[in-house]
Amino acid sequence: MRFKIKQKIIRLILTIPLITASFSVIAVLLDIQQPIHIESVQQFLNIQGNSVTFIGDVLVKQGTIKIHADKIIVTRPSGRQGKEIVDGYGRPVTFYQIQENGKPISCHGNRLRYELDKDLVILTGNAFLKQVDSSIQGDKITYLIKQQRMEALSDKGKHVTAILFPTKWKDKNIPSDEIQKSQEQLSVGKEKKKVNNSFSASSKMLGY
Repeated sequence: MRFKIKQKIIRLILTIPLITASFSVIAVLLDIQQPIHIESVQQFLNIQGNSVTFIGDVLVKQGTIKIHADKIIVTRPSGRQGKEIVDGYGRPVTFYQIQENGKPISCHGNRLRYELDKDLVILTGNAFLKQVDSSIQGDKITYLIKQQRMEALSDKGKHVTAILFPTKWKDKNIPSDEIQKSQEQLSVGKEKKKVNNSFSASSKMLGY
């Protein structure tokens, strides 16, 4: 009887990591399918321009995604549902998400552009991205949410600065020779009370 109980416990212990990993992957995929909730001090609707402007301590939430900004403009080009574009302004405007591996990714810049149909986030002006201990900084950072791919660029005459921890790469089973090669290539230079609003990206935008 004790042996059977131990077997069940072992099976449960072995199953938990698999469930956790699967949940993390599903959570990331669900982020981009969730409605967008926005809180701000002021809101302005532009019917002709198919846009809503949120000003003052703005918080945007979509699943695990959180965006903080001084000002957010949500536009639906040609009134097309699912094509919303979120433009954020602040010093800085920040973006946060839990990735499929369960680790948080955070980034900030002077301006943010989030294109829902492309699952694309673009940060410009003192752009900075960090995951755990690794980070990268440049004038512009492009982040593809679904693919979890990133590209950093800097103005002419400037460098992109990267701080990478190879030990975290090894967890992903990347060969040591590739890590060394990458290290060489990436050694580069130097709340006022809020008006609560639930803005659903899947609802009719006009009028919102």
